[in-house]
Order: sequence, then C-alpha cells, then structure tokens
Amino acid sequence: MSNYTPAELQTLVKAPMMTGLSVAMVDLGIVSTAIEAAAMSKQIAGAAEKYPANSIIQATFSEAAMKSGDVKLDKPDIKPEDVKSGAMIDHAIADITAALAVVAGKASDTEIAEYKQFIYNCGTAVAEAAGSGLFGSGSKVSAAEAAALDRFKTALGL
Repeated sequence: MSNYTPAELQTLVKAPMMTGLSVAMVDLGIVSTAIEAAAMSKQIAGAAEKYPANSIIQATFSEAAMKSGDVKLDKPDIKPEDVKSGAMIDHAIADITAALAVVAGKASDTEIAEYKQFIYNCGTAVAEAAGSGLFGSGSKVSAAEAAALDRFKTALGL
C-alpha cells in the first residue's frame, strides 16, 4: 500500500501530466496535439513497467493505483492566456516543485532521481511525438518545445 495520501498522489500524478501537457500546448496543432496526447498516454501507461522498483511511480501509475480510485486524472484547468503567456510552464514547474516536496524524505534518492527523469521523459515524449508540419510531419522538436524542455530540465535539476 502507498505511503502517500490521496491528495499527495494527485500532486505526484499532476507533475508529469502538466509537464507533458505544457510541452504540447506551446505548439498547438490539431493533428500534432492528438499524436502528442497518444505519446503522453504511452509514457504514463508504461511507467509502472519501466520503473518496477520505484515506490513513487508504483504508488501513482501502477495498475493497482489506477484501480484503487485514489488516483484520478482530472481534466486540467487551462486558460488560453496561460498558454500564450507561458504561464502554463510556470504552473507545471510549480507542480513539479510540489511533487518533489511530497517525495522528499518518503522515497530514496534513486527513486526521486527516476521520478524526475520520468517527469522529464513525459515532456520529451510529447516534444518528439509530432513535427510542426502538415499532419505532424517535419522537424520533431520545435524551438518553443525545446525552450520549455530546457526550463523543465533546470527545474528538475537534471
């Protein structure tokens, strides 16, 4: 069983979700956003398998955690002005900071390092999923996505 409260679990789920979503939102395109959403889902779905010994990821993304009802993937409250201004990335960094505060002292340094990498991987999977061209073709990581990823890398201390 998890040593995190339902509220803490929400915080732990929100950090990677908002990181990926923020990267998707910096370059909006109907087709590319769908491709990016699929890439994000794949990262989340494969997390428990990829990190079998990580208590943070197991508590939040394992099949048991998802079935328990303690973890809910709520629809994020995204304002168009936050996307345009870049505030969405600031909000995601605040979510990361909150999540890292939750795991401090509850997980090993190795688990925290893996969780940080997982959060960052959610962003990179989205950035690399679709290009900026027609139907998601073209250069995969845009300048705006690269800038967002740099900010996340710094926030995560990677």
